[in-house]
Amino acid sequence: MSTELTLHGYWRSSCSWRVRIALNLKGLAYAYAPVHLLKDGGQQNTEAYRALNPMRTVPMLEVKDAQGRVQRLAQSLAILEYLEEQHPSPALLPQDPFLRARARMLAEMVNSGIQPLQNLSVMQYVKAELGRDEKAWSVHWIARGMDALQQSVRESAGRYCVGDSVSFADVCLIPQLYACRRFGVDPAAYPELLRIEAECEKLPAFQAAHANVQPDAVPA
Repeated sequence: MSTELTLHGYWRSSCSWRVRIALNLKGLAYAYAPVHLLKDGGQQNTEAYRALNPMRTVPMLEVKDAQGRVQRLAQSLAILEYLEEQHPSPALLPQDPFLRARARMLAEMVNSGIQPLQNLSVMQYVKAELGRDEKAWSVHWIARGMDALQQSVRESAGRYCVGDSVSFADVCLIPQLYACRRFGVDPAAYPELLRIEAECEKLPAFQAAHANVQPDAVPA
């Protein structure tokens, strides 16, 4: 059964970036629906988008089947799991049960342990409601998390984070390294992660998913 995919995302959103990488790796065509997180008070806060995704976040993947029925998924790792189950080749999780768990663990270190603390809505709250330095907040948690991530990756790394095949861990790593640079955390402190980044950057799927080449990207 044929399906049509539409990805609602934002060029610089690391969570949206993860899904773009996975879609590209699996060779899946998709339409792109930009959601500008800053314009007009944040397009994710409009009634129209909230009706689609009550969490007011990106990404959101819409799946339209041959009968025209539309199903929606939010949360990047849930989307990755769906894509892995529906399109198992090329695999983004190892066959070995322990290594599969390791790949998910490393992905979650970014997904739940680092990225939420640098999220736009969190930073806006820290600044506006708590009156604190939102950049210092983000730098602290990013550096703490990346230190742990590099230490953990060293236990399973081959060419990539887990052995010699791309996994969920790499899909999460690359956007996070971009965020490190954006927030002023020097990635030179993470040589193992930079080595893996260089390997990923050789792959067309990662190149095409990069934030700076998205249709809604804002020139520096």
